[in-house]
Amino acid sequence: MENKIYKPDRQNALLEKELQALRSEYEKQQMTGEQIKQLQQTIREVGKMEQNKINQTRNQTSAWKYVAAVAAVVAAVFVILPNTSGTIAHAMEQIPIIGSLVKVVTFRDYEYESDRNMADIQVPEIKQEEQVENSTLQENLDRTTAEINAEIQEITDNLITEFETNLKNEWGYQDVVVTSEVLATTPDYFTLKLICYQGAGSGYEWNYFYTIDLNTGERLQLKDIFKEGADYITPISDNIKQQMQERMDADENVYYWLNDEIEEWNFQAITDETSFYLNEKGNVVIGFNEGDVAPMYMGTVEFEIPAEVLEGIRK
Repeated sequence: MENKIYKPDRQNALLEKELQALRSEYEKQQMTGEQIKQLQQTIREVGKMEQNKINQTRNQTSAWKYVAAVAAVVAAVFVILPNTSGTIAHAMEQIPIIGSLVKVVTFRDYEYESDRNMADIQVPEIKQEEQVENSTLQENLDRTTAEINAEIQEITDNLITEFETNLKNEWGYQDVVVTSEVLATTPDYFTLKLICYQGAGSGYEWNYFYTIDLNTGERLQLKDIFKEGADYITPISDNIKQQMQERMDADENVYYWLNDEIEEWNFQAITDETSFYLNEKGNVVIGFNEGDVAPMYMGTVEFEIPAEVLEGIRK
């Protein structure tokens, strides 16, 4: 499978979209006109700096290297801005992703690049912003964050070990990228997505989702968000099949294993172990890795389940 190539105009459009989202988010804060100008100038400077890096590597065909560059723009803005103004730093604390009960920091940043090998592995770690008065909640949060952090470190340590072993043995070409994204941070839930990619000729992407119930401090399982005894497997599975068919009808390039001649390939139903998260609207989103429910070229796919589909069985 060939890696997807983002052309320069596509790169510029995506980069501008990321920067515009940052501008809009920060301009919502109560800052003076002068502070907003300073903020916008900083974003422009960071954007120019990272765009130069992108231009230097434009001929590289790995879309993941471009994704990493865009992520660097976002990360650099969040690192630089608090140091430019005390008022801006205070304003950033009012943004939910920064000022919530828990936050994500970079625990380890492993990088390597040569003519034949590239690794960019950023290991996230969940940290609490503040202690809570409820001792049971605090104990649960401590345990849950420790368990998630340990799991993430094990995953990334294994990828680094495999990468270094392949380096030592000089086994062809390889790309390894790990990054993360906070998908939701509300008064009730926090969701972190760990995004992993390995490439050696062809590439494979897979994701991990970690959702914490901030009211209990527990890591959520799919069954936890439904009433006891409720059948949630059937309505979710049926809605996913419906969305699959609608997407295929709308775009001839989209294909899911729904009505395939090889019956055992066809998607039948989710299980309690199927990956999921709750988005900012509180809706259930089901995630599948490459090759789970569609050909590899479709990449990882997600299906947001409308609230009305699960009405009456949600807690």
